[in-house]
Amino acid sequence: MNNTFRSGYIGIVGVPNVGKSTLLNKLAGQKIAIISAKPQTTRNKVLAINTDDESQMIFVDTPGFHKPKTKLGESMIKSVDETISDVDLLLLVVEPDENIPAAENTILERIGDIPTVLVVNKLDTTERLNLLPVIEKYNALHKFEDIIPVSASSGDGVEDLIKIIKKHLPEGPKYYPDDMVTDQSEKQIVAELIREKALRLLNQEIPHGIAVEIVKMKEKGDKVCEISANIYCEKESHKRIIIGSKGSKLKAIGSQARVDCEKMLDKKVFLELWVKVKPDWRNSEQMMKEFGMNDL
Repeated sequence: MNNTFRSGYIGIVGVPNVGKSTLLNKLAGQKIAIISAKPQTTRNKVLAINTDDESQMIFVDTPGFHKPKTKLGESMIKSVDETISDVDLLLLVVEPDENIPAAENTILERIGDIPTVLVVNKLDTTERLNLLPVIEKYNALHKFEDIIPVSASSGDGVEDLIKIIKKHLPEGPKYYPDDMVTDQSEKQIVAELIREKALRLLNQEIPHGIAVEIVKMKEKGDKVCEISANIYCEKESHKRIIIGSKGSKLKAIGSQARVDCEKMLDKKVFLELWVKVKPDWRNSEQMMKEFGMNDL
């Protein structure tokens, strides 16, 4: 019987919208990272920890690799570079498409000799036979430790991926307590849940220009938590859209966010949202620090 305990950091990288955060949540066994169909949803490195009797897998989700246009974008790419250079194993998540994006070639160049598993996601959107030419094309570009197709949304193949990850992790200690599942504070998670609902409900041009700041998070006994948060945007016209006619859009954002906050905190939540304008905040290092965006 093999009693070797394995542990290590596993970076999840890829271009926007390939399903990295959905995969992270499946690997962690619960919702850690917010999910949206809009690109560049993830801004910071998100840590998720899965501990069992055999191993401790510490997953690091990263922003989608893209060409940055703002200081925020530069910070996001910086976090990808730091993850690539500071993990034991990488998961390169791609779509089942033979047309390989230029950004993926850039990622492969940066990976170098770091052990990497190619994860062909969205298995549920294609026939398995269609995966063969995709896998051949990636195989010609890089020597991967393993290649596995999965569906992060349905969970198909995820258990097999976990076995592969464990196989490639080094022997090591437990870096975190058994019951710890993320390094994010409750306040950070609440802010992200609010932003997730805004991403889902707002127009395409607005989400990248919003940030959420938790102003107050106060428990009232064991069963109630009062939360007040500011949603920042860059233009007055965006503020009107976020609020919506007679406050309808803001009310919807708050209503949906409250439900997830109550699940996460396991208590009744009273959520108050305000919308404020901070022009060009994505190019202000000071503002990004105030909004809790790391790596600056």
